[in-house]
Amino acid sequence: MSEKANSRGQRRKELEKQKKSKKTSTSGWLKRIIVACFIIGLAGLLFGGGLFAFYASSAPKLDEESLKDPISSEFYDINGEVFATIGSESRDYVNYEDIPKEMEAAILATEDVRFYKHNGIDFYRLGGAVLANITSGFGSQGASTLTQQVIKNSFLQNEKTLKRKAQEAYLAYQLEQKYEKEEIFEMYFNKVLMSGNIYGFGTASESFFGRELKDLKLHEMAMLAGMPQSPNNFNPFKHPESAEKRRNIVLRLMEQHGKITKAEMEEAQAIPLSEGLLAEEKRKPSNSTKYLAFLDIVLNELAAKSKDDSLADGLKVYTTLDPQAQGSVEAAFSGDNFPTKEIQAGMTVLDTKTGAIVAVGGGRDYGPSFEFNFAQDVSKRGIGSTVKPILDYGPAIEYLNWSTGHTLVDEKMNYSNSDQQIYNFDNEYMGAMTMREALYRSRNIPAVKAFKEVKSDDRKDFANSLGITGDYLDYESAAIGATTGINTIKLAASYAAFGNAGVFSEPFSIREIVYRDGETKKTFKPKSKPAMKDSTAFMVTDMLRDVVSERRGASGKAAIIPGLDVAGKTGTTNYTAKEFNDYNLSEGSAPDIWFAGYTTNYSIAVWTGYKERKNAINTADSNERTFAQRLFKDVMSNVSEGKDTPRFKRPNSVVEATVEVGTSPLRLASEFTPDNLKQTELFVRGSEPTEVSEEYEQIEVDAPSNFKADYSEGDQSATLSWKHKAPKRDKDELDVAFEVSFAVDGGSPSVLQTTNQEGLIVTGITPGSTYTFSVVAIADGVRSEPTSTTLEIDAVEVPEQGEDETPGEGEGDGQGNGEGNGNGNGNGQGNGEGGSDDDSDEGTTPPEDDGTTPPEDDESTPPEEEPTPPEDGGDGGEDDSSEGATNTTEDGNEARAASTGESDSDSDSDSDSDSDSDSSTP
Repeated sequence: MSEKANSRGQRRKELEKQKKSKKTSTSGWLKRIIVACFIIGLAGLLFGGGLFAFYASSAPKLDEESLKDPISSEFYDINGEVFATIGSESRDYVNYEDIPKEMEAAILATEDVRFYKHNGIDFYRLGGAVLANITSGFGSQGASTLTQQVIKNSFLQNEKTLKRKAQEAYLAYQLEQKYEKEEIFEMYFNKVLMSGNIYGFGTASESFFGRELKDLKLHEMAMLAGMPQSPNNFNPFKHPESAEKRRNIVLRLMEQHGKITKAEMEEAQAIPLSEGLLAEEKRKPSNSTKYLAFLDIVLNELAAKSKDDSLADGLKVYTTLDPQAQGSVEAAFSGDNFPTKEIQAGMTVLDTKTGAIVAVGGGRDYGPSFEFNFAQDVSKRGIGSTVKPILDYGPAIEYLNWSTGHTLVDEKMNYSNSDQQIYNFDNEYMGAMTMREALYRSRNIPAVKAFKEVKSDDRKDFANSLGITGDYLDYESAAIGATTGINTIKLAASYAAFGNAGVFSEPFSIREIVYRDGETKKTFKPKSKPAMKDSTAFMVTDMLRDVVSERRGASGKAAIIPGLDVAGKTGTTNYTAKEFNDYNLSEGSAPDIWFAGYTTNYSIAVWTGYKERKNAINTADSNERTFAQRLFKDVMSNVSEGKDTPRFKRPNSVVEATVEVGTSPLRLASEFTPDNLKQTELFVRGSEPTEVSEEYEQIEVDAPSNFKADYSEGDQSATLSWKHKAPKRDKDELDVAFEVSFAVDGGSPSVLQTTNQEGLIVTGITPGSTYTFSVVAIADGVRSEPTSTTLEIDAVEVPEQGEDETPGEGEGDGQGNGEGNGNGNGNGQGNGEGGSDDDSDEGTTPPEDDGTTPPEDDESTPPEEEPTPPEDGGDGGEDDSSEGATNTTEDGNEARAASTGESDSDSDSDSDSDSDSDSSTP
């Protein structure tokens, strides 16, 4: 018993020892962790302090001149020449005692509410920023006080690094020790960048309101207080919506920090931003640069791509500006060149291969007071049919391997699941046509059909790869230009990809930024990526060539530049029925007309229209309708002058094939396909047709029948006549031409004339010769067997005359045949007293007054004329202008032919006369 008790006691002691041991072990590890953290923290503190001291030791010295005056930033063109300087203009300096208290309250509530409570660094605000940077990444939120902002804008580069932050904090503390709070606030107030080349709140007050600060109202002060966060984006002239949102945020912050009451906030927020702003005609230039439109683009890009960089930092900005190209644009945008007093235009010229923006047209006689830069501020306007290569035909080639000859039918059509009808510009339909023709004629229904054939995701991917995005891409109306978010910059860049073998380059205007120290640089390398196959790019380009051609129906004829390989597309937007009524518009009114075109060197997009949508372009006036095309032609001609511009080169991925138009699927043209249905089109290699069309068989053309030749001894002529039954195709008779030839005394035959009549009068027949005449019928290029007839004419015996013999009386000055009949061998017709021996068949000899008999001076043959080309620029077909042509045989005899059928020289169609004969002379 006692042994058991002892053993239990020993076990309890052992268990107690183990528990004590565990407690000691746990508390020991905890102490070690605490000590380690303390040591690490102390080491970090010492390291941080040392690093801070190191960075602070290299900080620049405070300089009063730099504290009060902004440092100018310079902008360079592609030649390294300065074209603009920002920061050098005079400013309206305002002393602290002249700053309205409401203005100061608005600034402090927005930028540094604890300004009068810290010594240059706000540790409360710093703690919040540190937490934000830990959770969202370094640099995600700043903690800069007004004092730090003055230091940054005066001495340091605007970069998010530990070195800059350390130097900024050190110099801010130094500044607080050297200057009073009111002096520091005055420095900030007059030094801060407000927008463009406007520095300081006093200058901004005059620039935006035309009044001194003391005369501003609360909502106007709040607007100015919100601008320094993003000077160009909150410019009320250029971005009124963004500026108003920012103003309302400032007013809310003022109310939140007790600067104003809630009622005052709500009252100020209800006032429209435009109230009190300076009228456009009263705005004054803020700088003297001559390339303001281009500078606008650069400043916007600087704000978007380099948000931390301030123009007060003394930057050197190297741009893509080509002064020669910019000069061409500004010359073209002179107000004297515009068709009306109020019409406006915007343009972007960029490098097809790199996407570099080389010139910009912001508007007619563009100046610093302009509210809109029409090169970039038209993104709310639709782009019309210029969208068709991007959303319709490009995707169809890319994803469906459509050829340029793909058949589409232009017919009455509604939008899917809707009663709304789709119209063409002429409210007509043209039936089946190739994709090429649908594009160069700018037909809407075929475009919508192509849009619907491509999967939605594929179509959007294609557009997105060209920089075109938006929810509207799913709507069928987008297929014909109901778009938003596209301006001339984006449109020129997307079209450039078609001219660059399918490679898209992001448009850019800044090449490099060099900072104040001269060593730190930021380079902007263009982003280029394949957007489509090279086959798609070339096939779209080849179709767009036809837009800018003399083809009948081509919509871009006014943009043709002789000697330059140009591709392009027109675009016109429409008003709604409600707008027509509300604006009292006339038929033919359009809000916007676009043109986008390119060569292998440059891509240009042009917008034309009016600032107010209610003011319409009159499309019935060709000067207004083609203005965008003419601007394009003017600028493209000038920028291309003296430069080698290679033609677009067909890649190996594209092949040509001659097809029969209208076949579906497309088939190769056969030898019997009518010429007007043969067309050479482009195909993605491997997708070209291999089957030959069997639609048309070889027609059989019968030889002419009843061919005879009747000789008229009186005028030494032969009247040829024949009969012929025209062949038919699809129950329609084909046009037939007759080729007449002759041979004399067994010599080689010569073609005398081709006529559409069933007869011919041949003059100048020589007695004593044998004539063989042949006629061949020709229809649709197919020739019949020849039909021939022979005319043998006996020689005329002329009796010898004595001195006392008197020749027969006659009207001509030639020699008669003894009885006064027949032709003399001079110019006249020697008809004497006797009757005619003409034995030609009735109906084949023309009446005396029909004008077909050659006059005595043998000038009846009409002069040869160049055939008038058809309007569509195609071949003129058979040349029927050979009437009166002279044919010489080997023995020197000549034959002349003149038509006996009546004709109208102004008629565009062949005569339907059944006259059997023409006339000619051998």
